[in-house]
Amino acid sequence: MGGFIGAVVPEKVEIAIKNRFLKTGSPKNLDLYFTAGQGDGKDRANNHFAHPGMVRRAIGGHWGLIPKLQDLAVREEIEAYNFPQGVIAHMIRDSAAGKPGTLTHVGLGTFVDPRIEGGKINSVTRDDLVSVMEIAGEEYLFYKRIDANVALLRGTTADTHGNITMEDECLILENLAAAQLVTNMGGKVIVQVKQVVEHGALDPQKVRIPGILVDAVVVADGEDHMQTFSELFNPAFCGRGERGCEASAVRKLDAKKVIARRAALELREGAVLNYGIGVPEVIAQVTDEEGVTGRMIATVEPGAVGGTPAGGLSFGASAFPDAIITQDQMFDFYDGGGVDLAFLGLAEADARGNINVSRFGPKIAGCGGFINITQNAKEVFFCGTFTAGGLKFETGDGTFTILQDGKIRKFLSSVQQITFSGDRARKTGKSVTYITERAVFRLGEEGLELTEIAPGVDLEKDVLGQMDFTPRISPELQEMDARLFRNEALNLVLRPAVNS
Repeated sequence: MGGFIGAVVPEKVEIAIKNRFLKTGSPKNLDLYFTAGQGDGKDRANNHFAHPGMVRRAIGGHWGLIPKLQDLAVREEIEAYNFPQGVIAHMIRDSAAGKPGTLTHVGLGTFVDPRIEGGKINSVTRDDLVSVMEIAGEEYLFYKRIDANVALLRGTTADTHGNITMEDECLILENLAAAQLVTNMGGKVIVQVKQVVEHGALDPQKVRIPGILVDAVVVADGEDHMQTFSELFNPAFCGRGERGCEASAVRKLDAKKVIARRAALELREGAVLNYGIGVPEVIAQVTDEEGVTGRMIATVEPGAVGGTPAGGLSFGASAFPDAIITQDQMFDFYDGGGVDLAFLGLAEADARGNINVSRFGPKIAGCGGFINITQNAKEVFFCGTFTAGGLKFETGDGTFTILQDGKIRKFLSSVQQITFSGDRARKTGKSVTYITERAVFRLGEEGLELTEIAPGVDLEKDVLGQMDFTPRISPELQEMDARLFRNEALNLVLRPAVNS
């Protein structure tokens, strides 16, 4: 299943397959493989396959935008797995090469580790697809190969020999690897495009899927071939148009902006960055407001390097990127430690420093690229509000006054699911910071350590009183920078580059 959220999704093909199933009962008992969760949170993309009997098993990296398929998994009507997004991209590539599977350190200590949950979403999912292996005294996880015989992919232009270019797509993803896998399995590769041209009209250096790997081409346009599920077509996502022609509106000072500003204080000159979904998306808005975006290199896990990452249902795309590489290549870079600073969401944290962003009761958000990124970036920053559900406050004068706290606590005695392992981070010596609108914590040898508190916030009532555990309090506890809580510009000064 090709695509990332709403980008590069072969929507017309998937609608047609759904309609065929509803009319004839075929195809049925499908196994689905998807790196990211292609969907809009409602009806599109992978949600088209969420009909009883249509799917037997689904292995995906992110489930948050496919509520209908998620519901089948929760009701245990299908077998379901959640693996790291980058691991699935590598499983597709490694399987295409005829390898028995993917060997990696990614997932150790998290819910994907077979000693914890093995990535299984429900009780009817019994097959062990992940195992622990030891090589030269080091532990690794081995993920079994994928055997897929149909690929549903998307490009922009096909020629009459089936060669595919992707000039209007905002991402390349793992299209080539998926096409190679299915072709090598003797299966069928179906590619949705916007147009067909004569053989010889395409620049061979721009062909992303050679015609020898393509069995069928479907022509689509309009809402069935939107660039993302948020925008029909944005030329900036392909590096076209006039740079800087649209000035970003200044975001009002809310809790997310306070957190994003505090996170921005950690930015380094020339650093390679990754911004996650949610509060981290606001950091790019802050750097735009402060005029420093171009002094770092933002990356997004599906393949964009440089530019300004988009948010919402366009997340994954970047305006005016320097380059767009394949998703499996990007995760090669990530897994090898290429990201200097990573800013991810904070949904649940516990005393050990563990983070959960993947499962909340019956709601399966999925880990996406979170595990790859947090286990391998040189420095990690988790960003989120201290509580959720009804937080009210006053700020703008250099202080932060809480009028009503959220109903949902985020700092718990134990998280429901371990998406990030504090113990693993301590073992590898990783620098980890937890940033909220009222307090900042660091990961220490004994767990979370409170290092900063917002001016105007009461330590006992507003911080410790809203936690299920008592963190270590730094003897050098400081107030958060008052500039974070003022309406005027931050006047951000970047930290020096690591090797400056």
